[in-house]
Amino acid sequence: MAQTQQGDRTPVAILGASGYTGAESIRLLARHPRVRLTTLTADRKAGGTLGQVFPHLAGLDLAPLVSLEGIDWKALDAAVVFCGLPHGTTQQVVSAALAARPDLVIVDLSADFRLTDLESYREWYGEAHHAPHLQTEAVYGLTEQAREAVAGARLIANPGCYPTTAQLPLMPLIAAGLIDPDEIVIDAKSGVSGAGRAAKEQNLYTEVSEAIHAYGVGRHRHMPEIEQGLSQAAGRPVLVSFTPHLVPMNRGILSTIYVKMAPGTGVDDLRSHLATRYAGEPFVRVLPAGAEPGTRHVRGSNHCLISVAPDRRPGRAIVLCVIDNLVKGAAGQAVQNMNVRMGWQETLGLEQEALFP
Repeated sequence: MAQTQQGDRTPVAILGASGYTGAESIRLLARHPRVRLTTLTADRKAGGTLGQVFPHLAGLDLAPLVSLEGIDWKALDAAVVFCGLPHGTTQQVVSAALAARPDLVIVDLSADFRLTDLESYREWYGEAHHAPHLQTEAVYGLTEQAREAVAGARLIANPGCYPTTAQLPLMPLIAAGLIDPDEIVIDAKSGVSGAGRAAKEQNLYTEVSEAIHAYGVGRHRHMPEIEQGLSQAAGRPVLVSFTPHLVPMNRGILSTIYVKMAPGTGVDDLRSHLATRYAGEPFVRVLPAGAEPGTRHVRGSNHCLISVAPDRRPGRAIVLCVIDNLVKGAAGQAVQNMNVRMGWQETLGLEQEALFP
């Protein structure tokens, strides 16, 4: 097959290119056969090169980094925009961009458009939503659960990393009535890159090395996002117990989920249903009985591995789910959503297998 020429490729801009998700988006898109990277913004690094910020990407021939404020949306060479900006800032940026260029497709990797309920957003993020007219049209892009809606969207809210590991295994089980939605406990553990690249005292090497600690205990911002998806699957409000933990590794999320099965339901029923639901999916794989996934099995890839095991307590099961938080939990899922939206093969730019060891 003849190689696509650069002029035939779709132009893509990345806002927030100096963050971890920005860098991961660039790493994936640089080898995507249907796109070309154009504008890269990084306010504090504006005027510099990508290689100065991320030496591992120095070999890419890309334009210098620019300030977000300097962008002329009407003249921007882009059909798709990836927004990797901090939470709370994306609403105004996306609103301005779409006002000037209604034809743009925007994939937002922040939390700004994930919650459909505006009062819930105010409660959890401490301020009113600044673009409610766009929130109503934003599509929550958990690709395997929202493929049809993503295909017609111009604003895609890319899911959070923790919610991805919770919703992918739980939504099918709840929708099928195989587990009790009111008896769910999620114990999740993430690598330090999930906290972002900004300098923070609690993320210093000496603070995280040789230790593990819980954070956001009883009130983490991913709670309403998780419950939004599970409530949709249940057809009624669902509340879960969710506690995230920071572990001394760079990448990966492992969610250990404790569930109560419906009467007459066994562990094999849960596993069989998930295997059937995700049969043929390119990135979600349900493991056979006795197999347990680890974060090392998905590192650097867009894959999600799920397993189901019996609990010692009768009628209960343990569901395990792992992803790379920077790929399937962020940039990889964003690329996957872009592929669906543009009508391309869903796996383009995401074919790499996990790095091991």
